[in-house]
Amino acid sequence: MKVDFVQEPPRLGNQYHDDRLLRSYLARELPPEVAREIEPELAEMGERAGGELYRLQLADRSSEPVLTRWDAWGNRVDRVEPTAVWRRAERLAAEAGLVATAYERRHAAQSRIHQFALIYLFTASTDIYSCPLAMTDGAAATLLASGNRRLAERIVPHLTSRDPAGFWTSGQWMTETIGGSDVGRSETVARRDGEGWRLYGRKWFTSAVAAQVALALARPEGNPGGGRGLALFLVETRDSDGRPRNLRIERLKDKLGTRKLPTAEIFLDGTPAEPVGELANGVRQIATVLNLTRAWNAVSAVELMRRGLALATDFAGRRSAFGRPLAEQPLHADTLAGLEAELEGAFHLTFLLAELLGRIEAGEPRPADELLLRAATPLAKLLTAKQAVAVASEVLESFGGAGYVEDTGLPVLLRDSQVLPIWEGTTNVLALDLLDVLDRQRALAPLVATINAAADAGDHRELEVPAGAARDATAAATAWLAATTDPDARQAGARRLALTLGRALELALTVRHARWALDAGGDRQSLACARRLAGDGGPLAGLTPPVAAAVATP
Repeated sequence: MKVDFVQEPPRLGNQYHDDRLLRSYLARELPPEVAREIEPELAEMGERAGGELYRLQLADRSSEPVLTRWDAWGNRVDRVEPTAVWRRAERLAAEAGLVATAYERRHAAQSRIHQFALIYLFTASTDIYSCPLAMTDGAAATLLASGNRRLAERIVPHLTSRDPAGFWTSGQWMTETIGGSDVGRSETVARRDGEGWRLYGRKWFTSAVAAQVALALARPEGNPGGGRGLALFLVETRDSDGRPRNLRIERLKDKLGTRKLPTAEIFLDGTPAEPVGELANGVRQIATVLNLTRAWNAVSAVELMRRGLALATDFAGRRSAFGRPLAEQPLHADTLAGLEAELEGAFHLTFLLAELLGRIEAGEPRPADELLLRAATPLAKLLTAKQAVAVASEVLESFGGAGYVEDTGLPVLLRDSQVLPIWEGTTNVLALDLLDVLDRQRALAPLVATINAAADAGDHRELEVPAGAARDATAAATAWLAATTDPDARQAGARRLALTLGRALELALTVRHARWALDAGGDRQSLACARRLAGDGGPLAGLTPPVAAAVATP
Protein backbone atom coordinates (compact mmCIF):
# COMPACT_ATOMS: atom_id res chain seq x y z
CA MET A 1 0.00 0.00 0.00
CA LYS A 2 1.40 3.36 -1.00
CA VAL A 3 1.44 6.10 1.61
CA ASP A 4 1.32 9.54 0.00
CA PHE A 5 1.89 11.63 3.13
CA VAL A 6 4.23 11.25 6.08
CA GLN A 7 4.20 13.97 8.72
CA GLU A 8 7.53 15.59 9.52
CA PRO A 9 8.37 15.42 13.23
CA PRO A 10 9.30 18.55 15.18
CA ARG A 11 12.97 19.49 15.16
CA LEU A 12 15.21 21.38 17.54
CA GLY A 13 17.98 23.78 16.66
CA ASN A 14 20.60 25.33 18.90
CA GLN A 15 18.61 25.86 22.11
CA TYR A 16 20.63 28.91 23.10
CA HIS A 17 20.50 30.72 19.76
CA ASP A 18 16.79 29.93 19.41
CA ASP A 19 15.86 31.22 22.88
CA ARG A 20 14.80 34.84 22.58
CA LEU A 21 13.94 35.10 26.27
CA LEU A 22 17.21 33.72 27.67
CA ARG A 23 19.39 35.85 25.42
CA SER A 24 17.36 38.98 26.13
CA TYR A 25 17.49 38.40 29.89
CA LEU A 26 21.26 37.85 29.89
CA ALA A 27 21.77 41.02 27.84
CA ARG A 28 19.82 42.93 30.47
CA GLU A 29 21.31 41.40 33.59
CA LEU A 30 24.98 40.67 32.82
CA PRO A 31 27.83 43.13 32.33
CA PRO A 32 28.81 43.05 28.63
CA GLU A 33 32.22 41.52 29.33
CA VAL A 34 30.66 38.66 31.33
CA ALA A 35 28.06 38.04 28.63
CA ARG A 36 30.77 37.84 25.96
CA GLU A 37 32.86 35.46 28.05
CA ILE A 38 30.13 32.94 28.81
CA GLU A 39 28.29 33.02 25.49
CA PRO A 40 30.48 30.34 23.85
CA GLU A 41 29.74 27.95 26.74
CA LEU A 42 26.02 28.60 26.45
CA ALA A 43 26.06 28.26 22.68
CA GLU A 44 27.90 24.93 22.97
CA MET A 45 25.43 23.65 25.54
CA GLY A 46 22.55 24.86 23.38
CA GLU A 47 23.95 22.97 20.39
CA ARG A 48 24.32 19.78 22.42
CA ALA A 49 20.82 20.16 23.91
CA GLY A 50 19.16 20.48 20.50
CA GLY A 51 21.48 18.04 18.76
CA GLU A 52 23.60 15.27 20.24
CA LEU A 53 21.78 14.97 23.57
CA TYR A 54 18.28 15.22 22.08
CA ARG A 55 19.08 12.51 19.52
CA LEU A 56 20.52 10.27 22.23
CA GLN A 57 17.47 10.91 24.41
CA LEU A 58 15.08 9.83 21.65
CA ALA A 59 17.16 6.75 20.83
CA ASP A 60 17.40 5.81 24.52
CA ARG A 61 13.73 6.55 25.18
CA SER A 62 12.63 3.12 26.39
CA SER A 63 15.63 2.25 28.57
CA GLU A 64 15.59 2.46 32.36
CA PRO A 65 18.20 1.96 35.11
CA VAL A 66 18.81 -1.64 36.13
CA LEU A 67 19.37 -2.86 39.69
CA THR A 68 21.55 -5.97 40.14
CA ARG A 69 21.38 -7.18 43.73
CA TRP A 70 23.62 -10.26 43.45
CA ASP A 71 26.55 -11.17 41.26
CA ALA A 72 26.96 -14.56 39.59
CA TRP A 73 28.72 -16.03 42.65
CA GLY A 74 26.22 -14.99 45.28
CA ASN A 75 27.84 -11.77 46.50
CA ARG A 76 25.48 -8.93 47.35
CA VAL A 77 26.49 -6.05 45.08
CA ASP A 78 23.42 -3.79 44.82
CA ARG A 79 24.75 -2.22 41.63
CA VAL A 80 22.67 0.29 39.67
CA GLU A 81 23.41 0.64 35.97
CA PRO A 82 22.22 4.02 34.61
CA THR A 83 20.93 4.63 31.11
CA ALA A 84 23.07 5.83 28.21
CA VAL A 85 21.70 9.36 28.52
CA TRP A 86 22.61 9.51 32.20
CA ARG A 87 26.13 8.20 31.59
CA ARG A 88 26.69 10.91 29.00
CA ALA A 89 25.02 13.54 31.16
CA GLU A 90 27.23 12.78 34.17
CA ARG A 91 30.43 13.35 32.23
CA LEU A 92 29.12 16.46 30.50
CA ALA A 93 27.80 17.94 33.76
CA ALA A 94 31.26 17.68 35.31
CA GLU A 95 33.11 19.05 32.29
CA ALA A 96 30.66 21.94 31.85
CA GLY A 97 30.81 22.76 35.57
CA LEU A 98 27.09 22.63 36.22
CA VAL A 99 27.82 22.52 39.94
CA ALA A 100 31.34 23.95 39.91
CA THR A 101 30.35 27.24 38.25
CA ALA A 102 28.52 28.42 41.37
CA TYR A 103 31.54 27.72 43.61
CA GLU A 104 34.35 28.95 41.36
CA ARG A 105 32.60 32.36 41.35
CA ARG A 106 34.52 33.58 38.33
CA HIS A 107 31.80 36.18 37.80
CA ALA A 108 31.16 37.07 41.44
CA ALA A 109 27.47 37.89 41.93
CA GLN A 110 26.63 36.79 38.38
CA SER A 111 27.99 33.25 38.90
CA ARG A 112 24.61 31.80 39.84
CA ILE A 113 23.01 33.37 36.75
CA HIS A 114 25.72 31.71 34.65
CA GLN A 115 25.04 28.38 36.37
CA PHE A 116 21.24 28.63 36.06
CA ALA A 117 21.55 29.42 32.34
CA LEU A 118 23.64 26.28 31.80
CA ILE A 119 21.18 24.14 33.80
CA TYR A 120 18.25 25.63 31.89
CA LEU A 121 19.80 24.55 28.59
CA PHE A 122 20.94 21.12 29.87
CA THR A 123 17.96 19.72 31.79
CA ALA A 124 15.32 18.81 29.24
CA SER A 125 17.68 16.76 27.04
CA THR A 126 19.16 14.71 29.88
CA ASP A 127 16.13 12.99 31.40
CA ILE A 128 16.19 14.93 34.69
CA TYR A 129 19.87 14.37 35.45
CA SER A 130 19.43 17.75 37.10
CA CYS A 131 18.04 15.88 40.14
CA PRO A 132 21.36 14.45 41.41
CA LEU A 133 23.10 17.68 40.43
CA ALA A 134 20.65 19.69 42.53
CA MET A 135 21.34 17.55 45.59
CA THR A 136 25.07 17.76 44.89
CA ASP A 137 24.91 21.55 44.81
CA GLY A 138 22.91 21.50 48.06
CA ALA A 139 25.34 19.12 49.73
CA ALA A 140 28.33 21.28 48.79
CA ALA A 141 26.67 24.40 50.19
CA THR A 142 25.62 22.57 53.35
CA LEU A 143 29.09 21.21 54.06
CA LEU A 144 30.70 24.59 53.46
CA ALA A 145 28.24 26.24 55.85
CA SER A 146 28.50 23.52 58.50
CA GLY A 147 31.73 24.63 60.13
CA ASN A 148 33.03 21.07 59.74
CA ARG A 149 36.19 22.09 57.94
CA ARG A 150 37.74 18.60 57.86
CA LEU A 151 34.69 17.06 56.21
CA ALA A 152 34.21 19.95 53.79
CA GLU A 153 37.84 19.90 52.67
CA ARG A 154 37.62 16.17 51.94
CA ILE A 155 34.23 16.01 50.20
CA VAL A 156 33.44 19.37 48.56
CA PRO A 157 36.31 19.23 46.01
CA HIS A 158 34.70 16.06 44.60
CA LEU A 159 31.23 17.62 44.50
CA THR A 160 32.53 20.68 42.63
CA SER A 161 35.07 18.97 40.38
CA ARG A 162 35.21 19.44 36.60
CA ASP A 163 37.11 16.17 36.22
CA PRO A 164 34.64 13.36 35.43
CA ALA A 165 36.98 10.85 37.09
CA GLY A 166 36.89 12.74 40.39
CA PHE A 167 33.36 14.15 40.24
CA TRP A 168 30.90 12.87 42.85
CA THR A 169 27.18 13.35 43.15
CA SER A 170 25.22 13.40 46.40
CA GLY A 171 21.93 11.89 47.45
CA GLN A 172 19.49 13.22 50.03
CA TRP A 173 18.03 10.58 52.36
CA MET A 174 15.15 11.95 54.38
CA THR A 175 11.84 10.39 53.36
CA GLU A 176 10.42 7.56 55.45
CA THR A 177 7.03 5.89 55.29
CA ILE A 178 5.99 7.22 58.69
CA GLY A 179 6.64 10.86 57.93
CA GLY A 180 6.77 11.94 54.31
CA SER A 181 7.10 15.72 54.50
CA ASP A 182 6.89 15.44 58.29
CA VAL A 183 10.55 14.42 58.54
CA GLY A 184 10.59 15.01 62.30
CA ARG A 185 8.94 11.58 62.71
CA SER A 186 11.98 9.82 61.24
CA GLU A 187 12.68 6.38 62.71
CA THR A 188 16.27 6.02 61.45
CA VAL A 189 18.60 5.60 64.44
CA ALA A 190 22.25 6.62 64.77
CA ARG A 191 24.40 4.59 67.17
CA ARG A 192 28.01 5.11 68.08
CA ASP A 193 30.40 2.19 68.49
CA GLY A 194 34.17 1.90 68.80
CA GLU A 195 34.67 2.80 65.13
CA GLY A 196 32.28 5.73 64.87
CA TRP A 197 28.64 6.40 64.03
CA ARG A 198 26.40 3.90 62.25
CA LEU A 199 22.88 4.31 60.89
CA TYR A 200 20.00 1.84 61.14
CA GLY A 201 16.62 2.16 59.45
CA ARG A 202 14.66 2.30 56.20
CA LYS A 203 14.63 5.22 53.82
CA TRP A 204 11.55 4.77 51.69
CA PHE A 205 12.24 7.16 48.82
CA THR A 206 15.87 7.99 48.01
CA SER A 207 16.66 9.72 44.73
CA ALA A 208 20.04 9.33 43.05
CA VAL A 209 20.76 6.13 44.97
CA ALA A 210 23.87 5.53 42.86
CA ALA A 211 25.53 8.71 44.18
CA GLN A 212 28.93 8.38 45.87
CA VAL A 213 27.76 10.22 49.02
CA ALA A 214 24.49 11.20 50.65
CA LEU A 215 23.23 13.47 53.38
CA ALA A 216 20.93 11.54 55.73
CA LEU A 217 18.80 12.42 58.72
CA ALA A 218 18.94 10.08 61.72
CA ARG A 219 18.19 10.29 65.43
CA PRO A 220 21.17 9.68 67.74
CA GLU A 221 20.19 7.26 70.48
CA GLY A 222 18.88 9.15 73.49
CA ASN A 223 17.85 12.23 71.55
CA PRO A 224 14.29 13.54 71.93
CA GLY A 225 11.63 13.07 69.29
CA GLY A 226 10.75 15.60 66.60
CA GLY A 227 12.92 17.50 64.18
CA ARG A 228 15.20 18.97 66.85
CA GLY A 229 16.27 15.48 67.91
CA LEU A 230 17.47 14.55 64.43
CA ALA A 231 21.07 15.02 63.30
CA LEU A 232 22.51 15.37 59.83
CA PHE A 233 25.05 12.76 58.72
CA LEU A 234 27.21 12.29 55.65
CA VAL A 235 27.32 8.77 54.24
CA GLU A 236 29.91 7.52 51.76
CA THR A 237 27.81 4.89 50.06
CA ARG A 238 30.48 2.43 48.83
CA ASP A 239 33.88 1.19 49.88
CA SER A 240 37.07 1.31 47.81
CA ASP A 241 36.02 -1.86 45.98
CA GLY A 242 32.66 -0.40 45.02
CA ARG A 243 30.65 -2.51 47.47
CA PRO A 244 27.75 -0.98 49.47
CA ARG A 245 28.75 0.00 52.99
CA ASN A 246 26.20 -1.90 55.07
CA LEU A 247 23.23 -0.74 53.06
CA ARG A 248 20.79 -2.70 50.91
CA ILE A 249 18.89 -1.46 47.89
CA GLU A 250 15.59 -3.32 48.16
CA ARG A 251 14.02 -2.07 44.95
CA LEU A 252 13.87 0.75 42.44
CA LYS A 253 10.56 2.58 42.54
CA ASP A 254 8.14 2.08 39.64
CA LYS A 255 7.16 5.71 39.04
CA LEU A 256 4.83 7.64 36.75
CA GLY A 257 7.71 9.74 35.42
CA THR A 258 11.42 10.52 35.90
CA ARG A 259 11.91 6.86 35.09
CA LYS A 260 15.59 7.34 34.19
CA LEU A 261 16.21 8.54 37.76
CA PRO A 262 17.03 5.52 39.99
CA THR A 263 14.83 6.21 42.99
CA ALA A 264 15.14 3.45 45.56
CA GLU A 265 13.94 2.03 48.83
CA ILE A 266 16.96 1.23 50.98
CA PHE A 267 17.77 -0.32 54.35
CA LEU A 268 20.63 1.01 56.46
CA ASP A 269 22.09 -1.79 58.58
CA GLY A 270 25.00 -0.25 60.43
CA THR A 271 25.96 2.07 57.60
CA PRO A 272 29.06 4.12 58.57
CA ALA A 273 28.31 7.84 58.77
CA GLU A 274 29.89 11.08 59.95
CA PRO A 275 28.02 13.90 61.68
CA VAL A 276 28.00 17.04 59.58
CA GLY A 277 27.60 19.35 62.56
CA GLU A 278 25.96 19.21 65.96
CA LEU A 279 24.13 16.05 66.96
CA ALA A 280 20.75 17.80 66.85
CA ASN A 281 18.70 20.20 64.71
CA GLY A 282 19.34 18.16 61.57
CA VAL A 283 16.24 19.51 59.83
CA ARG A 284 17.55 23.03 60.20
CA GLN A 285 20.96 21.95 58.86
CA ILE A 286 19.48 20.28 55.77
CA ALA A 287 17.40 23.37 54.96
CA THR A 288 20.32 24.62 52.83
CA VAL A 289 19.92 21.56 50.62
CA LEU A 290 16.17 22.03 50.37
CA ASN A 291 16.40 25.70 49.41
CA LEU A 292 18.85 24.97 46.62
CA THR A 293 17.00 21.91 45.32
CA ARG A 294 13.81 23.98 45.25
CA ALA A 295 15.60 26.53 43.09
CA TRP A 296 16.82 23.73 40.79
CA ASN A 297 13.22 22.45 40.71
CA ALA A 298 12.13 25.81 39.35
CA VAL A 299 14.90 25.80 36.71
CA SER A 300 13.80 22.33 35.64
CA ALA A 301 10.20 23.52 35.42
CA VAL A 302 10.97 26.46 33.13
CA GLU A 303 13.26 24.34 30.95
CA LEU A 304 10.62 21.62 30.48
CA MET A 305 8.14 24.36 29.59
CA ARG A 306 10.65 25.82 27.15
CA ARG A 307 11.32 22.42 25.55
CA GLY A 308 7.62 21.69 25.08
CA LEU A 309 7.02 25.11 23.56
CA ALA A 310 10.04 24.79 21.24
CA LEU A 311 8.73 21.47 19.91
CA ALA A 312 5.14 22.70 19.61
CA THR A 313 6.20 25.88 17.83
CA ASP A 314 8.35 24.03 15.32
CA PHE A 315 5.60 21.47 14.71
CA ALA A 316 3.07 24.25 14.10
CA GLY A 317 5.09 25.28 11.06
CA ARG A 318 5.30 21.71 9.73
CA ARG A 319 1.73 20.51 10.28
CA SER A 320 -1.09 21.72 8.03
CA ALA A 321 -4.79 21.40 8.70
CA PHE A 322 -7.79 22.84 6.89
CA GLY A 323 -5.61 24.20 4.12
CA ARG A 324 -2.83 26.01 5.98
CA PRO A 325 -0.10 25.47 8.61
CA LEU A 326 -1.15 25.45 12.24
CA ALA A 327 1.16 28.41 12.83
CA GLU A 328 -1.07 30.52 10.59
CA GLN A 329 -4.31 29.52 12.33
CA PRO A 330 -5.32 32.31 14.75
CA LEU A 331 -6.62 30.06 17.54
CA HIS A 332 -3.55 27.83 17.50
CA ALA A 333 -1.24 30.85 17.48
CA ASP A 334 -3.18 32.33 20.40
CA THR A 335 -2.82 29.10 22.38
CA LEU A 336 0.95 29.07 21.87
CA ALA A 337 1.11 32.75 22.83
CA GLY A 338 -0.55 31.93 26.14
CA LEU A 339 2.05 29.25 26.81
CA GLU A 340 4.82 31.70 25.94
CA ALA A 341 3.46 34.11 28.55
CA GLU A 342 3.43 31.41 31.23
CA LEU A 343 7.01 30.51 30.37
CA GLU A 344 8.16 34.13 30.51
CA GLY A 345 6.64 34.75 33.92
CA ALA A 346 8.06 31.51 35.32
CA PHE A 347 11.48 32.27 33.83
CA HIS A 348 11.79 35.69 35.45
CA LEU A 349 10.65 34.38 38.83
CA THR A 350 13.20 31.54 38.66
CA PHE A 351 16.09 33.75 37.64
CA LEU A 352 15.25 36.15 40.45
CA LEU A 353 16.45 33.33 42.71
CA ALA A 354 19.73 33.21 40.76
CA GLU A 355 20.18 36.95 41.20
CA LEU A 356 19.54 36.78 44.94
CA LEU A 357 21.68 33.69 45.54
CA GLY A 358 24.53 35.15 43.52
CA ARG A 359 24.64 38.42 45.42
CA ILE A 360 24.35 36.74 48.83
CA GLU A 361 27.03 34.11 48.11
CA ALA A 362 29.40 36.72 46.69
CA GLY A 363 29.03 38.81 49.84
CA GLU A 364 27.28 41.59 47.92
CA PRO A 365 23.67 41.41 49.16
CA ARG A 366 21.35 44.34 48.85
CA PRO A 367 19.20 45.28 51.85
CA ALA A 368 16.56 42.61 52.50
CA ASP A 369 17.96 40.19 49.86
CA GLU A 370 18.04 37.33 52.35
CA LEU A 371 14.45 37.88 53.47
CA LEU A 372 13.33 38.19 49.87
CA LEU A 373 15.07 34.93 48.98
CA ARG A 374 13.26 33.14 51.81
CA ALA A 375 9.93 34.28 50.42
CA ALA A 376 10.72 33.93 46.72
CA THR A 377 12.06 30.36 46.97
CA PRO A 378 8.82 28.64 48.02
CA LEU A 379 6.87 30.93 45.68
CA ALA A 380 9.04 30.02 42.71
CA LYS A 381 9.05 26.33 43.43
CA LEU A 382 5.31 25.93 43.96
CA LEU A 383 4.13 28.17 41.13
CA THR A 384 6.55 27.16 38.36
CA ALA A 385 5.88 23.49 39.11
CA LYS A 386 2.14 24.00 38.65
CA GLN A 387 2.74 25.94 35.46
CA ALA A 388 5.04 23.24 34.07
CA VAL A 389 2.38 20.53 34.42
CA ALA A 390 -0.31 22.69 32.80
CA VAL A 391 1.97 23.80 29.96
CA ALA A 392 3.07 20.22 29.27
CA SER A 393 -0.54 19.12 29.05
CA GLU A 394 -1.33 21.90 26.56
CA VAL A 395 1.79 21.07 24.55
CA LEU A 396 0.75 17.44 24.17
CA GLU A 397 -2.72 18.53 23.11
CA SER A 398 -1.24 20.83 20.47
CA PHE A 399 0.17 17.76 18.70
CA GLY A 400 -3.18 16.00 18.58
CA GLY A 401 -2.90 12.22 18.68
CA ALA A 402 0.87 12.30 18.23
CA GLY A 403 1.18 13.92 21.64
CA TYR A 404 -0.26 10.77 23.22
CA VAL A 405 2.02 8.31 21.46
CA GLU A 406 5.12 7.19 23.34
CA ASP A 407 7.56 6.78 20.48
CA THR A 408 7.25 10.45 19.55
CA GLY A 409 9.09 11.21 22.78
CA LEU A 410 6.38 13.72 23.75
CA PRO A 411 4.43 12.10 26.63
CA VAL A 412 7.55 12.07 28.82
CA LEU A 413 7.29 15.88 29.04
CA LEU A 414 4.05 15.57 30.99
CA ARG A 415 5.13 12.60 33.10
CA ASP A 416 8.40 14.22 34.11
CA SER A 417 6.72 17.57 34.81
CA GLN A 418 4.27 15.95 37.22
CA VAL A 419 7.01 15.23 39.74
CA LEU A 420 7.84 18.91 40.10
CA PRO A 421 4.88 19.87 42.36
CA ILE A 422 5.53 16.79 44.52
CA TRP A 423 9.19 16.47 45.43
CA GLU A 424 11.06 18.99 47.59
CA GLY A 425 7.76 19.97 49.21
CA THR A 426 4.24 19.80 47.79
CA THR A 427 2.28 22.92 46.93
CA ASN A 428 0.51 22.88 50.30
CA VAL A 429 3.72 22.36 52.27
CA LEU A 430 5.38 25.24 50.45
CA ALA A 431 2.35 27.49 50.89
CA LEU A 432 2.58 26.92 54.64
CA ASP A 433 6.34 27.58 54.50
CA LEU A 434 5.60 30.89 52.80
CA LEU A 435 3.01 31.80 55.40
CA ASP A 436 5.58 31.15 58.13
CA VAL A 437 8.19 33.25 56.35
CA LEU A 438 5.76 36.13 55.92
CA ASP A 439 4.51 35.96 59.51
CA ARG A 440 7.42 34.90 61.67
CA GLN A 441 10.35 36.18 59.61
CA ARG A 442 8.57 39.33 58.43
CA ALA A 443 9.43 38.88 54.76
CA LEU A 444 6.20 40.43 53.47
CA ALA A 445 7.55 43.99 53.33
CA PRO A 446 10.54 43.23 51.07
CA LEU A 447 8.36 41.01 48.85
CA VAL A 448 5.76 43.74 48.42
CA ALA A 449 8.46 46.35 47.81
CA THR A 450 10.02 44.16 45.11
CA ILE A 451 6.71 43.68 43.32
CA ASN A 452 5.83 47.35 43.43
CA ALA A 453 9.29 48.46 42.27
CA ALA A 454 9.30 46.00 39.36
CA ALA A 455 5.71 46.88 38.37
CA ASP A 456 6.69 50.29 37.04
CA ALA A 457 5.47 51.08 33.53
CA GLY A 458 7.96 53.91 33.11
CA ASP A 459 7.11 55.94 29.99
CA HIS A 460 5.22 53.07 28.36
CA ARG A 461 1.46 53.46 28.59
CA GLU A 462 1.05 49.96 27.17
CA LEU A 463 2.48 48.58 30.39
CA GLU A 464 0.24 50.52 32.76
CA VAL A 465 -2.52 47.90 32.91
CA PRO A 466 -0.24 44.92 33.66
CA ALA A 467 1.79 46.99 36.13
CA GLY A 468 -1.39 48.05 37.90
CA ALA A 469 -2.70 44.48 37.95
CA ALA A 470 0.44 43.28 39.74
CA ARG A 471 0.21 46.04 42.34
CA ASP A 472 -3.54 45.51 42.84
CA ALA A 473 -3.14 41.75 43.38
CA THR A 474 -0.38 42.39 45.90
CA ALA A 475 -2.50 44.92 47.77
CA ALA A 476 -5.39 42.45 47.89
CA ALA A 477 -3.13 39.72 49.26
CA THR A 478 -1.66 41.95 51.96
CA ALA A 479 -5.13 43.17 52.93
CA TRP A 480 -6.30 39.57 53.31
CA LEU A 481 -3.30 38.77 55.50
CA ALA A 482 -3.96 41.77 57.72
CA ALA A 483 -7.69 41.05 58.04
CA THR A 484 -7.44 37.28 58.59
CA THR A 485 -6.27 36.56 62.12
CA ASP A 486 -7.79 33.12 62.73
CA PRO A 487 -4.95 30.53 62.36
CA ASP A 488 -7.17 27.95 60.66
CA ALA A 489 -8.48 30.49 58.17
CA ARG A 490 -4.94 31.66 57.36
CA GLN A 491 -3.82 28.09 56.80
CA ALA A 492 -6.83 27.28 54.63
CA GLY A 493 -6.12 30.31 52.46
CA ALA A 494 -2.36 29.80 52.26
CA ARG A 495 -2.38 28.19 48.81
CA ARG A 496 -4.51 30.95 47.28
CA LEU A 497 -2.31 33.54 48.97
CA ALA A 498 0.85 31.95 47.58
CA LEU A 499 -0.52 31.60 44.07
CA THR A 500 -1.75 35.20 44.04
CA LEU A 501 1.55 36.60 45.31
CA GLY A 502 3.50 34.34 42.97
CA ARG A 503 1.48 35.39 39.95
CA ALA A 504 1.82 39.04 40.96
CA LEU A 505 5.59 38.68 41.29
CA GLU A 506 5.87 36.92 37.92
CA LEU A 507 3.83 39.66 36.28
CA ALA A 508 5.82 42.46 37.92
CA LEU A 509 9.13 40.92 36.84
CA THR A 510 7.81 40.47 33.30
CA VAL A 511 6.78 44.14 33.29
CA ARG A 512 10.30 45.04 34.41
CA HIS A 513 11.84 43.10 31.56
CA ALA A 514 9.34 44.40 29.01
CA ARG A 515 10.14 47.97 30.07
CA TRP A 516 13.85 47.32 29.61
CA ALA A 517 13.28 45.73 26.19
CA LEU A 518 11.16 48.66 25.02
CA ASP A 519 13.66 51.20 26.34
CA ALA A 520 16.44 49.34 24.53
CA GLY A 521 14.47 49.32 21.30
CA GLY A 522 14.18 45.53 21.47
CA ASP A 523 11.36 43.16 20.67
CA ARG A 524 7.84 43.60 21.99
CA GLN A 525 7.24 39.97 22.94
CA SER A 526 7.77 40.58 26.65
CA LEU A 527 5.17 43.34 26.47
CA ALA A 528 2.73 40.90 24.89
CA CYS A 529 3.51 38.35 27.61
CA ALA A 530 2.93 40.90 30.38
CA ARG A 531 -0.42 41.88 28.91
CA ARG A 532 -1.42 38.24 28.59
CA LEU A 533 -0.46 37.46 32.19
CA ALA A 534 -2.38 40.49 33.45
CA GLY A 535 -5.56 39.53 31.66
CA ASP A 536 -5.05 35.85 32.49
CA GLY A 537 -7.03 35.02 29.37
CA GLY A 538 -4.63 32.36 28.14
CA PRO A 539 -5.00 28.61 28.16
CA LEU A 540 -4.24 28.37 31.87
CA ALA A 541 -7.12 30.62 32.94
CA GLY A 542 -8.86 29.01 35.87
CA LEU A 543 -5.90 26.87 36.89
CA THR A 544 -4.52 29.56 39.19
CA PRO A 545 -6.21 32.72 40.48
CA PRO A 546 -6.28 35.60 37.99
CA VAL A 547 -3.40 37.84 38.87
CA ALA A 548 -5.65 40.81 39.47
CA ALA A 549 -8.06 38.97 41.77
CA ALA A 550 -8.24 39.36 45.51
CA VAL A 551 -7.47 36.41 47.73
CA ALA A 552 -10.77 34.80 48.63
CA THR A 553 -11.51 33.36 52.02
CA PRO A 554 -12.73 29.75 52.06
